[in-house]
Amino acid sequence: MRMRPFLLLALLAAVPAQSPAQDRAKSDYPTLAIGTGAPPFALPGVDGKTHKLTDYAKAKVLAVVFECNSCPVSQLYESRIEKLYQDYKDKGVALVAINPNNPNSTRLDEQAYSDVSDSLDDMKIRAAYRHLDYPYLYDGDKQAAAMKYGPVATPHIFIFDRDRKLRYQGRIDDNLQESLVKSQDARSAIEALLAGQAVAVATTPTAGCSTKWVSNSAGVAEETAREDAAAVTLTEAGADELKKLRANPTGKMLLVNFWATWCGPCTGEFPDLVATYHMYRNRGFDLVTVSENEPAEKEGVLKFLERQHASSRNLVFATSDTSGLQEAFDHNMGAAVPFTVVLDVNGDVVYQEEGALDILAVRRAILASLPDDKEYPGMQAYWSAELKN
Repeated sequence: MRMRPFLLLALLAAVPAQSPAQDRAKSDYPTLAIGTGAPPFALPGVDGKTHKLTDYAKAKVLAVVFECNSCPVSQLYESRIEKLYQDYKDKGVALVAINPNNPNSTRLDEQAYSDVSDSLDDMKIRAAYRHLDYPYLYDGDKQAAAMKYGPVATPHIFIFDRDRKLRYQGRIDDNLQESLVKSQDARSAIEALLAGQAVAVATTPTAGCSTKWVSNSAGVAEETAREDAAAVTLTEAGADELKKLRANPTGKMLLVNFWATWCGPCTGEFPDLVATYHMYRNRGFDLVTVSENEPAEKEGVLKFLERQHASSRNLVFATSDTSGLQEAFDHNMGAAVPFTVVLDVNGDVVYQEEGALDILAVRRAILASLPDDKEYPGMQAYWSAELKN
């Protein structure tokens, strides 16, 4: 199975407790031992409040699950976490989710399955978009809670009894695909504790993505250095080249952005386009920018692109016939810039927008159209379902 650097080995089926695969899935900090008391926390939530461990003192059972925005495994478990919260909130069970990731330690290519990063503001966006009602707390700045609990991956759930002693830690269930789940590990632990019984299986392996620790931010700096050093090119494009571009010969999903240096909204949104390219380019996605500047302004256009580290393919109109070149690309194209269109591999329009770009909308359209990987079956459905709501 092909693995990405940021992904921990997905242990999605029951494995022996001491399997070599599990031994490789280690936290940077010791995972809380069964029988240990719940470490205190005081963390900001997406609801604007500070949540403390003592706020949940009356609960018969407390579940603390570490999850995040950027990890595709966490995303696929969001609805299951929400269901746990809804099913047990009136039965004396409190559930709290904590995002341990530091957004400044997350590379753009580690956000290949996400529309947003792991900042608190972006957590608010995700919670609203996905209609998440459970408390979702941010621990990314100091990571004090994560250091005490020692989550191996996101998601990783810790379940405590009435006396706040840890009685279960590990996965939520045994399969990334909800329809194939055979072992409801977290539910079984909660049910046992509510019944005053011992948890039959106290520890299970986890599946997900590694925590992005503040101390491990070197990867972001290295990524930035690579992008800063990447070559930036600019090629003149006439009618024939633009017709070919519209047909999308890349074999990938393609975002084409028409812009100009004299257009404020164009230059303002350009960094988001570059970031989007870096996020998804390893997933069969490409970006082409088309400047509508006069050919004589080519040097200034290139200087702007170099400042933006725009290492994708960049074109500039080869003639002053702006309307004719727009028509060559697509007769339905509006006359104003910015103009953005996302094309699938067949050249069909997935997303189109004239004027200032809604970067979240375009990213979600891309994510809903990119095909599933073998590692993460269900991601396309995850994004498509929300777009249909």
